[in-house]
Amino acid sequence: MLSTDAADLKAYMAENPGAIIEDVARERKVTPRAVLEALPEPMVRLGPGSEFAAAMNDIAQWGEVTLIVHTDDAIFEFTGSVPAGEVGRGYFNLMQPKGLHGHLRHERCAAIAFVERPFMGKSSAFIAFVNVDGGIMLVFVGRDETRALRGDQLQRFHALGERIGAARAA
Repeated sequence: MLSTDAADLKAYMAENPGAIIEDVARERKVTPRAVLEALPEPMVRLGPGSEFAAAMNDIAQWGEVTLIVHTDDAIFEFTGSVPAGEVGRGYFNLMQPKGLHGHLRHERCAAIAFVERPFMGKSSAFIAFVNVDGGIMLVFVGRDETRALRGDQLQRFHALGERIGAARAA
């Protein structure tokens, strides 16, 4: 049985599925993961964080996507290809000398959420890598010149979600 707070959050997200996840989390004093889990059933699938490297290397084959990192102090957006990576020295290392590169603490990934929902009047699809603290880093499916979701990436998103994401228990 859901607590009153969890039931209220679920009801709120059912009425406002396009709400900004981090804002809802801050306002309700819950983690972004709790907000994702409160989305209506068909909008989210969760898979294990242990699939982080496999998911990132699949995304590296998608072409241009938008990566968003949302903190309390800034929202960073990168539109371009995500490079392939490999695990070494305790990090998942993005193997590219220019453009997007860096080192991700992959072992802190507790879950991978595949989310499809309306956002600002349009369909959106994204993968949320959820850390052990319930925070998230997002990778959005790219958009074409008409601002519609790219069909080829949406197919890859669905295939990856089927492979990694498990149907969420009620």
